[in-house]
Amino acid sequence: MNAELDRMAAALNLDAERSERLRLAFGHACAWRVRHFLEDPQVLACLDGLTRWLEGAHEHAPLESLAATAARLAAHHPGSGSLDGCGHAAVSASQAVAHALAGRALQAAEYAAYAAVYGEGGYGAVMDDDSFGPERAWQLRQLAALASAERK
Repeated sequence: MNAELDRMAAALNLDAERSERLRLAFGHACAWRVRHFLEDPQVLACLDGLTRWLEGAHEHAPLESLAATAARLAAHHPGSGSLDGCGHAAVSASQAVAHALAGRALQAAEYAAYAAVYGEGGYGAVMDDDSFGPERAWQLRQLAALASAERK
C-alpha cells in the first residue's frame, strides 16, 4: 500500500468521473513501466489498445472489451513455480494491465509495484517494504506530472 499515493489520489479526486482520463493515463503509465515482464501477447495487445485510446480513440466500447479480455487473461495466468519470482512479476504485470484498463489506477499501481519488485529482487524482496520505495516514489512523481499536464 502506498499511503502517499492514496493521499494524492484523494486530493486529485482521482475516483471522480471527471478524472477518468487521468485515472486511465496513470494506470497505463504504471502498467507500461512493467511491460517488459508481460509474457502473453494478448495482454500486450490490451495494453497497446489503452495506449491507442489515450492517443485519441475515445470510444469506450473497445476499451471495455479490452478491459474484459485483460481481466480474463490476468485471472488465468499460470504464475510461477520458481522461487526467483519471474513468473510472479508476469502475473502482477498482467494484473496491472487489467486494472489499468478497468480504470482502477491505484490497484494498477500496486500490482505494477509488485511486478517491479518481484522482477528486480525475486520473491524475498516483496517481503521487505523498503524494496517498494523507489517504485512508490516514481508513482508519486508520475501521478503529479500527469495531473499537472491535465490541468494545462
